[in-house]
Amino acid sequence: QVQLVESGGGLVQAGGSLRLSCALSGRTFSSYAMGWFRQAPGKEREYVAAISRSGYSTGYADSVKGRFTISRDNAKNTVYLQMDSLKPEDTAVYYCATPKISWSSLPGPNEYGYWGQGTQVTVSS
Repeated sequence: QVQLVESGGGLVQAGGSLRLSCALSGRTFSSYAMGWFRQAPGKEREYVAAISRSGYSTGYADSVKGRFTISRDNAKNTVYLQMDSLKPEDTAVYYCATPKISWSSLPGPNEYGYWGQGTQVTVSS
């Protein structure tokens, strides 16, 4: 079955950096787009970033554009989220996800059907 395992979360001071990783198993990684989402306490889960199956197309939420970078290594079946210039409002549980079907472009935020267990990111002020 499809499994996603995130790692790399932790506690960091405002202005610092973290890199999240997500390893996918159970399907052909290079055939599927990947995305990152987050959920802060008391808030709904929100889209953060996405990358196409080829890696040529990426998309970001306005709140993280210019600070976060999504990338993928198809040889390692892994997607990354490099987070720089972190702010306290970035504090959340971060989830990676993949859509149920193979999109040639970036899927919409509602198209994701498989999710990881999440990794906590806490940014102190």
